[in-house]
Amino acid sequence: MDLINTRKIALASHQRLWRRGVYLVPISVGLAILIWHLIARYGGFPAFILPSPALVWTRFLRALLDGRLAYHIAVTLGEVLAGLALGITAATTLGYLLAKSETFERFLAPYIVASQSIPIVAIAPLLVIWFGPGLFSKVLICALIVFFPVLINTIVGLRSVPDELRDLMRSLQATSWQTFQYLEVPSALPVFLGGLRIGATLAVIGAVVGEFVGADRGLGFLINIGRGQYDTALVFVAIFTLVGMALTLYGLVVLIETRLLSWQQRPDDSG
Repeated sequence: MDLINTRKIALASHQRLWRRGVYLVPISVGLAILIWHLIARYGGFPAFILPSPALVWTRFLRALLDGRLAYHIAVTLGEVLAGLALGITAATTLGYLLAKSETFERFLAPYIVASQSIPIVAIAPLLVIWFGPGLFSKVLICALIVFFPVLINTIVGLRSVPDELRDLMRSLQATSWQTFQYLEVPSALPVFLGGLRIGATLAVIGAVVGEFVGADRGLGFLINIGRGQYDTALVFVAIFTLVGMALTLYGLVVLIETRLLSWQQRPDDSG
C-alpha cells in the first residue's frame, strides 16, 4: 500500500507541475512578443532588418490567404514525413541487427560514426548533384539526419533488456518472434521513442537544408525568396512556420509515447 500511495502522490505531483507549466508557456510567449515589439518600435531598426510582430502577422495572413504559404508547407511537410519514414525504417532495421551482433557493430561502427562527423550541410550539395533537385534528394537528406539518433537509441534500448527476462523467455520456450514482440519491443520502446523525439525535429532541419541547396518550392525556398527580396517579414513567417511544424511533430511523438507507455504510469489500484 505504501508503494502504491507513493506512486499516486508522485503522479499527482507530476500532473500539477505539468498544468503549471501549461500556464507559463503563453506568458513566456507573450513576454517575448512584447520585448520584440518594443525593440522593433524604439530600437530604430528599419523594417527590412527587424519587422515588428504586427508586420509579420500581416505578412503571414497575406501569404496564407493567397495559398502560397499552404503550398510550401505541404511540400516541406511531405519531405519531412517521407524522410522520417525512410530514416526510421533504415535505423530500426540496422539497429536491431547491430544490437544482436557485436561483431557486426564493430565492423560498421567506424563508417556510421564517420558519416555523422560530416555536417549535413556539406553532404547536401552532393546529394542534390547526384540525385537532382527533386523530392528524393530532400527526403534522403531528412533520412540521413534522422538515422543516427534513432539507430543509437534502438541499439541502446534493445541491449537494455535484462538478461534475466531473456532467460525467462527461453525457459518458457518462447519463439524468437514472441521474444521480440513481448519482451524486446516493450523494453526498448521508451528509449526508442526518446530518439524519435530528436529525429522528428531534426527532420525539419534536414528538409530546410535540402531546400536551401536547391529547390523551387518549400519553406526553405520561401526563406531564400524573402532574403533575396529583403522581405524579412516573409523570412520570419517561414521560420515561425518551421518552428510550429517541429513542435507539432514533437508533440505527436510525445502523444504516441503517452499512449504506448501508459502501462508504465498507471498505478496499480488492485491492492
